[in-house]
Amino acid sequence: MAEPIKLHESWRAPLAGAFASPGMAALKAFLLAEEAAGKAIFPKSSEWFRALELTPLDRVRVVILGQDPYHGPGQAHGLAFSVRANVKVPPSLANIYKELQSDLGIAPARHGFLEHWASQGVLLLNTSLTVEQGLAASHKGRGWEQFTDAVIRLVAARAAPCAFLLWGNHAQKKADFVDDSRHLVLKAPHPSPLSAYSRGSVGGFFGCRHFSRTNQWLESQGQAPIDWALPSL
Repeated sequence: MAEPIKLHESWRAPLAGAFASPGMAALKAFLLAEEAAGKAIFPKSSEWFRALELTPLDRVRVVILGQDPYHGPGQAHGLAFSVRANVKVPPSLANIYKELQSDLGIAPARHGFLEHWASQGVLLLNTSLTVEQGLAASHKGRGWEQFTDAVIRLVAARAAPCAFLLWGNHAQKKADFVDDSRHLVLKAPHPSPLSAYSRGSVGGFFGCRHFSRTNQWLESQGQAPIDWALPSL
């Protein structure tokens, strides 16, 4: 883990301190012990940093924060909310698609493979980058949080402004240090079926219009909008 398997070069030097930290060494020891005990860990190690491989630091325009990877076989591949093309679209992503259709008129994709977003500068980052099969949040508190905090701080510290789409209390707390006078910070409940209809102080997920609001903001910054429509596979 001191030398990540796949990572875009733009992240390597800025994250060198995070990779060399005692917390990362402890995380590596934990993951090796879990593997030695025969536990299945998702995603596979070559995809732990997939979000940072597909979206270079200097190209991040939008950040969407998830919690931990999907814990079912064949689902997780290193991008928050995304699943492989041949995997059933999970409920939270299905609700994201419903909001996209309501907001921008984009029909729901028949797959959940979101690399098209990542290639345009949408950083799909989970708080924890690994999980044990069948056990949600099983790697919480093992060290990934400090690493992903460092990633968010790097993005927030750049001169170029960025849009942060923070869905649910977890994402909102994790990125509460982001300066909303420089960056676009949009908040809504999590798209999970348990909370998508709730209407707290920031309204509901359905009707939040984060996709159109993000594109309007990007255009006001002189940037191209995100093509949220996913290509057929």
